[in-house]
Amino acid sequence: MKKIILTGGGTAGHVTPNIALIPELQKRGYEIFYIGSYEGMEKRLIEEQGIPYYGISSGKLRRYFDLKNFTDPFRVQKGYHEARELLKKINPNVVFSKGGFVSVPVVAAAGHAKIPAIIHESDMTPGLANKLSFRAAVKICCNFPETLKNLPEGKAVLTGSPIRQELFNGDRTKGFSFTSLNPEKPVMLIIGGSLGAASVNEHIRKILPKLLDDFSVVHLCGKGKLDESLVGTPGYVQYEYIQEELPDLFAMADIVVSRAGANAICELAALHKASLLIPLSSNASRGDQILNARSFEKQGFSKVLLEEEITDDTLLSSIQDLYKNRHTYENAMKAANEIDSIHKIADLIDACAKP
Repeated sequence: MKKIILTGGGTAGHVTPNIALIPELQKRGYEIFYIGSYEGMEKRLIEEQGIPYYGISSGKLRRYFDLKNFTDPFRVQKGYHEARELLKKINPNVVFSKGGFVSVPVVAAAGHAKIPAIIHESDMTPGLANKLSFRAAVKICCNFPETLKNLPEGKAVLTGSPIRQELFNGDRTKGFSFTSLNPEKPVMLIIGGSLGAASVNEHIRKILPKLLDDFSVVHLCGKGKLDESLVGTPGYVQYEYIQEELPDLFAMADIVVSRAGANAICELAALHKASLLIPLSSNASRGDQILNARSFEKQGFSKVLLEEEITDDTLLSSIQDLYKNRHTYENAMKAANEIDSIHKIADLIDACAKP
């Protein structure tokens, strides 16, 4: 039996594509192991899959001044040595990384041990963690055609992003039963990412009374971001994080308001869900979500509203316009050429795995 180590963590976007690959890898006879951080969210998500999980030390590599910049390199170095020991113990045929800073020492250790490592970049432009892993990787998968020019020649492969197959099996009726919302009213689903989006939450809640005139609202607001004063509001339900019932919530949603993380928007495209994308501001990020959102806007998949442009009026009118023209966005997504990402990546893993 061939062995594979999956790695990646920090946010759900660095874990869920790995989870999407697991059934196909198991079908192909791989014994799967996972390396993540000691107590990151990836630990719970992977252990729920019944996959052996190993934690290593992890530090963030920042582009800005922070006192932790002086101590985190030692954490990364410790993680590298821990990863090397795990690779000796497991002796995998191949490593697949979905990114995040915990993956850097794992890919580096694989390169040192001459174990083939494949990394996946979801965003339009490569993140720092993946850039640091380019040299040690044998192949680099990407999500957008525009990304190919930013990757090392000879290593880049356009694969798209693996989508969890259970998302396609949602039941609209179960969604209404779970939320106790009125099935006769259009449903708007709001997703701020696995960590939540405080500013999006705040803006949505400011116009909530007007939204509830036209929609039932399902709000996935992130850990610690529930608004207790809104509990029991007719037509509005809020959850910190949803996993098992997420396919049913997607099935019941007529439109979606979302951040523009690459994996999240690829799931929306695969499900043909009309969306208003509010990308994370370039003041708080390297601007990758803005590029992701603009790509989807150009393809006719989504409507985009920049965070700096949000007012009560622009947000409400954007949502109303999205709902009015939702079928135009849905048809554009249905007409697009979809890549079978799971099989394409699994074939690449087979081709790269050492005997």
